[in-house]
Amino acid sequence: MTLLPLAGLLPALASAALAPAVLPLWPEGVPAARRPDAPAARGDLGPERVEPDGRIANVSQPTLTVVPPAVDRPNGTAVIVCPGGGYSYLSNAREGQQYAAWLSTLGITTFILKSRLQEWGHPAPLQDVLRAIRLVRSRAAEFGVKPDRIGVLGSSAGGHLAASASTLWDHPDGRTGAALDAVSARPDFAVLVYPVITMTDPAAHAGSRKALLGTSPGPALLAQMSVEQQVTAATPPTLLLHTQGDKTVPVQNSLMYFDALTRAGVPAELYVFEQGGHGIGMRDGLGNASAWPHRAEDWLRQRGLLTPAAAR
Repeated sequence: MTLLPLAGLLPALASAALAPAVLPLWPEGVPAARRPDAPAARGDLGPERVEPDGRIANVSQPTLTVVPPAVDRPNGTAVIVCPGGGYSYLSNAREGQQYAAWLSTLGITTFILKSRLQEWGHPAPLQDVLRAIRLVRSRAAEFGVKPDRIGVLGSSAGGHLAASASTLWDHPDGRTGAALDAVSARPDFAVLVYPVITMTDPAAHAGSRKALLGTSPGPALLAQMSVEQQVTAATPPTLLLHTQGDKTVPVQNSLMYFDALTRAGVPAELYVFEQGGHGIGMRDGLGNASAWPHRAEDWLRQRGLLTPAAAR
């Protein structure tokens, strides 16, 4: 089966029961920046930018774009998609919309996260992804999903954000004092595609670390956001996919996280593909790496996440 480009997948969305809707994450007002050196804390944010290639930068109003499942295949599973971009921008077209179109064909309801970035710094992205999980879980019946079948999928820095949700879902940094804080933000499963994991050298992606934590993060913050150090037995089942040839985010990131999951007794699978570099998205022509969505589909199916919930 050949993976279709975005244009080939979009017709699947035409049969969906609902058109994509955009939901504000913080209708009551976006939480203030807590990192003193961030532009948002200084009040000098400019307008949001959308580039011709679909990248989004300078986010100040986080949202969720709801992409419903193909109308004949809803199964009650939800996935919050976190696009990559080094915490400097969001690769929304390639690692957001394209993933959502694919997941729709599997019967999954997808929520593409537009999270805050380097203009805010930590803990804004963590607050955004945990608010997204809480929002979807609190409105599960409205979205036609099961509150115990809400997962995260992230690529690159979006993989770090998804892994942060998987390990720091109950951390004080992810709370804002809102009523929704009472809803569990723990994902039920996670799929991490060439993820940033550690913030410590030599395997750290320096650009993501600087964008998220600033130029001089202290040892405690570095340890907290090196998510391989935060894995516990409560971390959700996880699928990791990476390429041996990734020179931007070394494969050691996924290896360290998989090792931590294994030591904690968390169900996990890891695929390391020989071909392909970083940021491959759903591109053809990269050998077995181009088939990673099929491996992800196999994993989701094996975990019962593609079986209609009522039939389980």
